[in-house]
Formats: sequence, structure tokens, C-alpha cells
Amino acid sequence: MNCPLHYTMNLIGTKWKPLILFHLLEGGLRSGVLQKKIPGISNKMFTQTVRELETDNLITRTVFPVVPPKVEYKLTTKGKSLEDILRRLDQWGLVHSN
Repeated sequence: MNCPLHYTMNLIGTKWKPLILFHLLEGGLRSGVLQKKIPGISNKMFTQTVRELETDNLITRTVFPVVPPKVEYKLTTKGKSLEDILRRLDQWGLVHSN
């Protein structure tokens, strides 16, 4: 039997994934806007992380056919189902960061 926590941590247990998911809770964001909300993430790491989240069906990536290209990320239904976990982590950090 596989451990459910192991499955969850494989999906969201990196440094950047929970931050990206958290910032998408309020709705879709353009790539540049989303990246600016996460200080310290490199372009390479941002691209790698959103690709992994997309592969795991937690976010969707929409490319709009305009010049310059516009890319928007949104949570999928599966991604939205993590809202309670992400908000609790945020609240825990607020309480214990002082």
C-alpha cells in the first residue's frame, strides 16, 4: 500500500511548488506576474516547477496567440482541492514566524 502523505509530498513538497499554488488561489496569473510574486526563484526553476505542476495536473498553462506571447497559469480542480492545506500552511507560518 502506498503512503498517501508520500504521494502528496511528491506533488507539492518542494521549495517552490506550494508558493506557486498559493499565489494562484485567487485566480489565473500571467507568467511574469506570478514569477514576481515569488522572490528568489530563477527563470529556470520557475519554468521547471510550473512544468511539473502542469504534468501533475495541478495547474493549466494557456498561451494566447499575441505578440509578445502571453502565458497564463490557473489552478485545475485538483489544484484547487489543495486550498485548505495551503491556507493552513500560510496561517501556521503567520503564527509561528515571530
